[in-house]
Amino acid sequence: MTARKHLKQLVRDRMRKTGERYTVARRHVVEADSSSSSSSSSWELRGGVHGDTAALANVLANLGVVAPHTGRPLTEAMVLGVGGGLGAGYILWEFDTLPSRARVLTLGFRRLWQYPDRWVRGTAERLGLHTELHETGGAKGAAAALDAQLDHGLPAIAWIDTETLGHRFEPAWRSGYGGDPLVVYERDGGEYAIDDRSAARIMVPAERLAAARARVGSYKHRLVTIDPDRIDLDLVPAVEEGLRLQVEHLGETSDSFSLPAWRKWARMTTDTRNRKGWPTVFADGRGTGSLRASIYTGAGHGANLRGLYADFLDEATELLGRDLGSEAWRTAADAWDRIVDVALPPGDELRTLIDRTDELIARGEDASEVAGARWALQRERDDAVDEPPAVGELVSAMYEAEVAALARLRSAV
Repeated sequence: MTARKHLKQLVRDRMRKTGERYTVARRHVVEADSSSSSSSSSWELRGGVHGDTAALANVLANLGVVAPHTGRPLTEAMVLGVGGGLGAGYILWEFDTLPSRARVLTLGFRRLWQYPDRWVRGTAERLGLHTELHETGGAKGAAAALDAQLDHGLPAIAWIDTETLGHRFEPAWRSGYGGDPLVVYERDGGEYAIDDRSAARIMVPAERLAAARARVGSYKHRLVTIDPDRIDLDLVPAVEEGLRLQVEHLGETSDSFSLPAWRKWARMTTDTRNRKGWPTVFADGRGTGSLRASIYTGAGHGANLRGLYADFLDEATELLGRDLGSEAWRTAADAWDRIVDVALPPGDELRTLIDRTDELIARGEDASEVAGARWALQRERDDAVDEPPAVGELVSAMYEAEVAALARLRSAV
């Protein structure tokens, strides 16, 4: 199989010889390579930390887009930074109609986390990419748009409902919850190859992908495609604008989408007057299993993005030639680790099952049995009487760390 670093050069060589556009030349190169290989795809699986940023970074890497100053693919950290960096968000959901009294905490960590379509379009524009956003109410048109992209040998970023797609073995009651976008990069008969930050090839049936794209009405079968023939990357101004947006956004006063959201969270853990305060929501001690699990899965293993943003600042420091204070954000990332460890301590059975499920899925192995045990245990804990995790003081400490990190960044920008 052709090495990824040589694919773009082979495509450019063919373009010079034949006069073909990039999309046509790339398809011929990939098809010729596939005919001499036991594998049918040249797609490189690169993993990732966060759905939106990883999807865009992995598509760009597989299209051969590189950073001018390094000659290497843009990192997920760079995509995060150019996208305007970090956000903050806190929403506590109460699901009393489910089989158990689930209490799910949604945490937002990326700027515009509540508007992923706006985020990807803005980020692409700053990166000098020409993107198309496809939305339609009809499944037939949605499938045609996806297949047209794949027929040109090019990937697409698709929005799906994770439970409906089935590759993460979520329980039926999570149908309609939505999910992170993923990359669809190939069709093989009646199946599609997807890249969901995985380390192994994952194939899903065409009918299941279609159902997953249709399940959440507000997604409108959303699909984002990138034209590899129209890329004009100028990284320095893109980074400068991303830094400016970060300082502007996190400096806002909103307690829904900016840093004050963390201060609100800390207050809610002890607020007895607010109907969304934890003393009221958890008065009967039910629903703590899903609360703890949602904190862990939402923020653990770097998903809070503070460490990834520190990596971006290191890259930006080298590119721009001035210190942007990455260590302050690593301090904030450490504060998040302490919150996560209180929510689900290391060695806790539920934490172990969550991690094991993720490991099997990343390797493309059958995780149904482990995932079933994970969700059963979470439901059992929701039904039992327990105290919510005592994270209030830790959240306050994290908030102060992020306020300090923002002040440090503002002084550099």
